[in-house]
Amino acid sequence: MRNNYLRLSESLQSKIKQDRKNGVVNPNRCDDSEALRRDADRDKASLWRPAFVRDTEKILHLPYYNRYADKTQVFSFYNNDDITRRALHVQLVSRIARNIGAVLGLNLDLIEAISLGHDIGHTPFGHAGERFLSQLLYKETGMYFNHNVHSVRVLDKLFSRNITLQTLDGALCHNGEFEQMEYKPAYGKTFDEFDKETEDCYVKGKSAIEKLVPSTLEGCVVRICDMIAYLGKDRQDARIAKIIDNDYQFKSGMENSFIINNLTVDIIENSYGKDYILLSNEAYNMLKSAKLENNRVIYQNEAINSQYNEIIKPMFSELYYKLLNDIINKNEESIIYRHHIKFILQSKKYYSQDDYLAEEPNQIVADFIASMTDDYFIALHEKCFPNSKYKIKYKSYFSSDKKTF
Repeated sequence: MRNNYLRLSESLQSKIKQDRKNGVVNPNRCDDSEALRRDADRDKASLWRPAFVRDTEKILHLPYYNRYADKTQVFSFYNNDDITRRALHVQLVSRIARNIGAVLGLNLDLIEAISLGHDIGHTPFGHAGERFLSQLLYKETGMYFNHNVHSVRVLDKLFSRNITLQTLDGALCHNGEFEQMEYKPAYGKTFDEFDKETEDCYVKGKSAIEKLVPSTLEGCVVRICDMIAYLGKDRQDARIAKIIDNDYQFKSGMENSFIINNLTVDIIENSYGKDYILLSNEAYNMLKSAKLENNRVIYQNEAINSQYNEIIKPMFSELYYKLLNDIINKNEESIIYRHHIKFILQSKKYYSQDDYLAEEPNQIVADFIASMTDDYFIALHEKCFPNSKYKIKYKSYFSSDKKTF
């Protein structure tokens, strides 16, 4: 596989073409008729807005969707319009997953809905921000914060948009940190089972998340495509950010186009006609080695992590406890009331009568911080702590600094 761009075998291409000619339908695809909503009397499918199209449009029109554009993927401290933000990442996941799903005969509308919504609960400053927020929430409540679980909360609770079980489940189970060779859906999952899984993630954290299995083939495809979408793109961004030299050669020899093409072909070659998603042993090992190399060269790089740990982490703590104190003291002039609580109440009023203010104060603070873009977080911290010693130093558009790797 290494250094060679794969193509589907001629025998499989012939079979796929013949199946299409004969009108063969994948019996394991999630049909629109299987869509389950908490309120079955609302959001009825129509010819022009089928079930999962409705989910996609609900997600696109959520206020938080627009915030993807200023949420860090990996590289936070760069004024550079060519470095990936989450808005591009979710689109790449959707595109790659739909390419695979189209050949496997899956429901492309469901794939799109899961892809575009899977990171809607992500914090500012990427996985570092997620880690810092989880540490604070756990210290105060014993509950963990994880972005995939919070994506479900945003879609299902904060905005109460009556999203289907299949889309919510795909978002919950998408976590791209845990690669597998085989992804076999837990077919037939109910809302009760899904809610239990979600609650376990709050209480048990990673140990529960590691056991999550999507309930649809579509969810399985999105899960593997989340990894495919970021592995090579992060390598491209590392060069743009001068974390590595332009001529740096990854030992695995894999660049973005190679990763996307070869894993896509391998998944189709090994999964067509099956009720699960399968990678070859070679592709699985390639995926694991690429993740390990990214972790060593990029994600654990001191040039990236120093500002996160030395500046962003204490900023999270200062802001968290300031906002928590404002809620406990019912300070309705606080930004958390004016920019978050009132906003959520206004957004929910046509969809749910839940009393958001009755929620645990720490959860409300976590909701607010998770909703922030990088820029908003920095601006709010500066407003609340104008004399703070913690300041972000951005690499300028015009910086001549040499690489830091």
